[in-house]
Amino acid sequence: MKILVFNGSPKKEKSDTLHITRAFLDGMKDAAPQEVRLIHVIDQHIEFCSGCLACMRNGGVCRHDDDMRSILEDILASDLLLFSFPLYGYGMPAMLKTLTDRTLPLSSMAMRKVGERYEHVGQADLSHLKYLMICGCGFPNSAQNFEPVVAQFKLMFRSNHTIITVPESPMFNAPEAAVVTVPRLALVRKPGGNTPQTAGSMRNCCHGSAPP
Repeated sequence: MKILVFNGSPKKEKSDTLHITRAFLDGMKDAAPQEVRLIHVIDQHIEFCSGCLACMRNGGVCRHDDDMRSILEDILASDLLLFSFPLYGYGMPAMLKTLTDRTLPLSSMAMRKVGERYEHVGQADLSHLKYLMICGCGFPNSAQNFEPVVAQFKLMFRSNHTIITVPESPMFNAPEAAVVTVPRLALVRKPGGNTPQTAGSMRNCCHGSAPP
């Protein structure tokens, strides 16, 4: 499986959430060999979407000549897109939101009705893709914190998605919290090998401040 990881944290390797993501990826590697590519989004040159919609009319070519052109190619060549990021303002960090905005070239101007809403018809075949969100926050609880970003992710990726939310994620960067974090990372690693087959589920992981 080809896994493309978008690390949306501006702290890059020091990201609290990335500790959880790496444990999850280790679980997948335990199950089977994986080809993993990690992109620190903050290091990429990605212009803001200008809303001109030219990409939707001319075969998916954006007016901006930046790193998104190669990222879109990487997306189409992947099997699993893993979005790893901390909760900022009840949503994605700005640099990751900019990246998701710039995936518009994968869509066309044509629309179709799906259930009670309309969505754009894709210009590329994305049926092989699975989507995973791992999001951490500093709050001690999940309720009334993750709901906005979860709803957004589900609307962006209507099927084949899995969502993992992790409160109290800063403790994964604190060595003195190892008595708590090591057992929890083991819990995250354990389901890692099964997640691509459990699309559509949502897990609230690592809740609380005492070992399980």
